[in-house]
Amino acid sequence: QVQLVESGGGLVQPGGSLRLSCAASGFTLDNYAMGWFRQAPGKEREGISCISIDGSRTYYADSVKGRFTFFRDNAKNTVSLQMNSLLPEDSAVYSCAAGSVVTEGNACPSWYDYRGQGTQVTVSS
Repeated sequence: QVQLVESGGGLVQPGGSLRLSCAASGFTLDNYAMGWFRQAPGKEREGISCISIDGSRTYYADSVKGRFTFFRDNAKNTVSLQMNSLLPEDSAVYSCAAGSVVTEGNACPSWYDYRGQGTQVTVSS
């Protein structure tokens, strides 16, 4: 069964850090570019970061640039998102996704083949 499962979410104070993980089963991530998304209540889903198949290229939305870092470990079939200097507006359900079709030079895939269910991140004092 093809699956992406996120973990690492939780409650953190403003200014704190969290590291989210996304583990794949039923397929190998080394043929996929990966993305992280988030969706807060009442808001549209936002694509916040991507990483290319070989990890050499990354993309970050302005809202997270300089605070979040995307890592991939193809040997462990996982990707992770290190989130620092968290703000209350970062509170959302975070999910990962995998896409196999990538335009040359891009970090983000053209579309996503698989998506995870997400993990809740709450930033509050």
